[in-house]
Amino acid sequence: MKTVACVIQDGFAPFEFGVACEAFGLDRADDGVPNFDFRIVAPRAGVVTSKIGFSVNVEHDLTFAYEADLVVFCPLPRERWGDIDPLLLDVARHAVDRGAWVMSVCSGSFILAAAGVLDGRRATTHWMYAHVMAEMYPGIDIDPDVLFVQDGKIITSAGTAAGIDACLHLLRQEVGAELTNRIARRMVVPPQRDGGQAQFIDRPIPVVPTDSLAAVADWAVAHLRDDLGVDRLAARALMSPRTFARRFKAEYGATPAAWLARQRIIHAQRMLERTDLPLEHIADECGFGSAAVLRQNFARVLGLTPTAYRARFSCAEESAAPAA
Repeated sequence: MKTVACVIQDGFAPFEFGVACEAFGLDRADDGVPNFDFRIVAPRAGVVTSKIGFSVNVEHDLTFAYEADLVVFCPLPRERWGDIDPLLLDVARHAVDRGAWVMSVCSGSFILAAAGVLDGRRATTHWMYAHVMAEMYPGIDIDPDVLFVQDGKIITSAGTAAGIDACLHLLRQEVGAELTNRIARRMVVPPQRDGGQAQFIDRPIPVVPTDSLAAVADWAVAHLRDDLGVDRLAARALMSPRTFARRFKAEYGATPAAWLARQRIIHAQRMLERTDLPLEHIADECGFGSAAVLRQNFARVLGLTPTAYRARFSCAEESAAPAA
């Protein structure tokens, strides 16, 4: 992926627009991250007004979007969901037909839905609008409980900050886990959040993890090869297992088991990228026990085998040079 077109129009949402700019538009060459040819485009070049009143001057029309490797559709105002600019629909169809990456953030998914490219596919949007999309487009399998959905090369994300999760998910496939983790650190966000939109519906905002849980989480990451049951983790936090599990889910948005599974996958990704160690060794180091279990979890989470991931993202020789 070398070129990215970010599509906006009058009434665009500044935060979601900023997410795309932050993920794909900044120069991070100092961190070893490849730069993308990132351009902001609109149905017509010129002044485009945001939904809160300020305007930006967009230099490019949609021409670049017809050749970009990734086309990102930012949210559009609700009053326009039933009357979307035909130019945007054509760009979406063309991008899907030629096999480009296509991403929508929040209600940007209504552009893809109107274009017909989500028919027969699984997708998501902001939980507040999921029922509206289901009524307007019954041919789409809408999952309102997830942060993002990838179906083929189409990624739809839930509301606002879920766009960050979707962008990092795509970057992980294109530039690998290590560089994506660097980007996430620069953005001061976790490289991968567990859980889904359901945790944000009609519930209080989760509190910041307590010092005791943060210390246990850090210790667990350093001991992933060990047997890390809830009883053991709870003992380190000086809590009962039941209290620990409840607090952990509330503060991290995932059960201890689900969170640990994700950390083990991330560690496996790094080892596959940086080393040429056999899968059995990596499985043992990451706490999976066997290569078969590693393969099963890897395929379930990332959609490809450890061997395929290594073939695509290995930088073992590059990592060995500084060490030597």
